[in-house]
Amino acid sequence: MELNKIYNEDCLKTMAKMPENFIDLTITSPPYDDLREYKGYSFEFEKIAKELFRVTKKGGVLVWVVNDATNKGDETGTAFKQALFFKECGFNLHDTMIWFKPNSFNFGSNSCYRQSFEYMFVFSKGKIKTTNLIKDIPTKLKGQKVKGARKHANGVRDVVPDFVVGDYKKRNNVWEIPVGTSNNGHPAIFPEKLAEDHILSWSKEGDLVYDPMLGSGTTAKMAILNNRKFIGSEISKEYCDEANKRIKPHLQQLKLIF
Repeated sequence: MELNKIYNEDCLKTMAKMPENFIDLTITSPPYDDLREYKGYSFEFEKIAKELFRVTKKGGVLVWVVNDATNKGDETGTAFKQALFFKECGFNLHDTMIWFKPNSFNFGSNSCYRQSFEYMFVFSKGKIKTTNLIKDIPTKLKGQKVKGARKHANGVRDVVPDFVVGDYKKRNNVWEIPVGTSNNGHPAIFPEKLAEDHILSWSKEGDLVYDPMLGSGTTAKMAILNNRKFIGSEISKEYCDEANKRIKPHLQQLKLIF
């Protein structure tokens, strides 16, 4: 199938064209519960989950950004149900991350704390083949030599070589990234920073990145800018057209590389 293209169709049709073990990294945020409405299109979660497992390469990663609705004071738990189903499909739940949205709107109940995060489930098909964990938290002891020790659950400590503390340590699994701004009427803009940081974390240059519900095109744009190939599926012609306009200025970059 053609790479570096947005397919204006249901993602199940796109994935049906893919062979097994085809995609290095998938990043997406589905239309969960009733919190997001995408022009009335249906969302066949279980079929999509099974296909995502089939087309993901061994060692590949799926990042699933999702949240729950609250009905009459009761959260649906859809996020966790979906996570467990992905495990049934064969994925490993590598990490349950949090996207903290400092500029989120307060749509929560007056009896609850401010709703300001979404889950970012990071799944892998077996052992992850690529990890480039971002290190951007300044260390307090940078440049100092410290004694190394590793403590096990039974209290026994392994003596490891002394080491010099670097300038930065790896990031926590709670990412503070502002909500994306509106883009031509799309109801849920994926922040460029969020997509980019996952692309950098779980793939390498030349890898193939897929977004089965591409929306405004953020995943495709950030894949291009970070020298990754991409495929996108978007069932809405309106959103597909806008996404193509958004990435068009950057496509020449991929033509020069691949």
